Amino acid sequence: MNLDSYFENVKGVGILATSDKKGNADAAIYARPYVIDEKIIMFSMMERTSYGNVMANPNACFLFMEKGEGFKGYRFYLRQRGEETNEDNIKMLRKTHNIMDIVSIEKRHLVYFEIKQVRPLIGDKE
Repeated sequence: MNLDSYFENVKGVGILATSDKKGNADAAIYARPYVIDEKIIMFSMMERTSYGNVMANPNACFLFMEKGEGFKGYRFYLRQRGEETNEDNIKMLRKTHNIMDIVSIEKRHLVYFEIKQVRPLIGDKE
């Protein structure tokens, strides 16, 4: 799968599932990730629950459900590997993202994740 092409051409809804260090789960709608390569993706995150959870527990799952009939898409099992906090770099990268920019005074972080496993949205042999 070419992740860059996939996320550029396929429309859908993404949900990032995280949990804190005690295992308390959270899920939030997220835009498609920034694709660095086939093993590294990034999300622009504000200092809210998902970000706090990832800082406490680096494991997460990004579920992407494709728009249309049926249940097509993927589950990406992730591990946080770093972050970018330089505001100029974040603004420049966000301009390449084709979503409406939400004006916010909240600090943003670009959080890098390694893709540990990719599974179909529904079913597989696991």
